[in-house]
Amino acid sequence: MTEPWLDGQFLIAMPGMRDSRFERTVVYLCAHSSEGAMGLVINRSQEMVFPDLLVQLGLMDEHEAIKLPAKARDFMVRDGGPVERSRGFVLHTGDYQAESSLEVTPEISLTATVDILRAISRGGGPTRALMALGYSGWGPGQLETEIADNGWLTCPATSEVMFSPDMTQIYPRALALLGIDNVNLSHYAGRA
Repeated sequence: MTEPWLDGQFLIAMPGMRDSRFERTVVYLCAHSSEGAMGLVINRSQEMVFPDLLVQLGLMDEHEAIKLPAKARDFMVRDGGPVERSRGFVLHTGDYQAESSLEVTPEISLTATVDILRAISRGGGPTRALMALGYSGWGPGQLETEIADNGWLTCPATSEVMFSPDMTQIYPRALALLGIDNVNLSHYAGRA
């Protein structure tokens, strides 16, 4: 029997989420196995903007950052989660692959090297992408327990929701994938 791993799924925080770091978040699960899970929060932004990140990493100077293509200038940096907050990850469409890219699904990959940042800064790289600093992680069995305790809803991820530039709409749009109107979602869970 194959385990029901949740790679490529959204985790949607229930209104009663006890951990304030995940209140009203949507997490894209990049890896899930008996060893634990890893994902990126996709609906919270960092204060840092992409051009500043490139300068901070030494990939270009401030003068070059001003001349970035619009796609790179407007590329948002998201808060991927509370673990290793200085480490960067790019979640992107499968049309870009580097040696270090991890295929999450046939359509979505994860890359954590500066090569993809260079490609994006030149106006290239994947068709759609999001950059996150930090990630969300769970030890063996931890995520399954949180789901069983009604902390999270799960559903298949869609590119339209994941790469939405309007982060304020990601949470209600993810709930809508399950046919749930966020206004009608109860803070209390029960069992029949």
